[in-house]
Amino acid sequence: MLDIVEVRHLHDYVLWLRFEDGTEGAVDLRAELWGEMFEPLRDLAFFRRVSVNPDTGTIQWPNGADFAPEALVERLRTTSA
Repeated sequence: MLDIVEVRHLHDYVLWLRFEDGTEGAVDLRAELWGEMFEPLRDLAFFRRVSVNPDTGTIQWPNGADFAPEALVERLRTTSA
């Protein structure tokens, strides 16, 4: 598994991520913000509260919402290619 080591909010629903292997880039999560757990993230003030959970190596929000690092790095590699 590839851990996320840094996250920054860039704008709207776009986050910049850096993974432990040095892979980095921007990911737009707007299309993923549906369902009970992710709907609160549509509020940009709440979305900006993203952080890295060092125990799980992924990004998370105060309500417990998170995204699997594998899916995020795959999305990043796909959009960068």
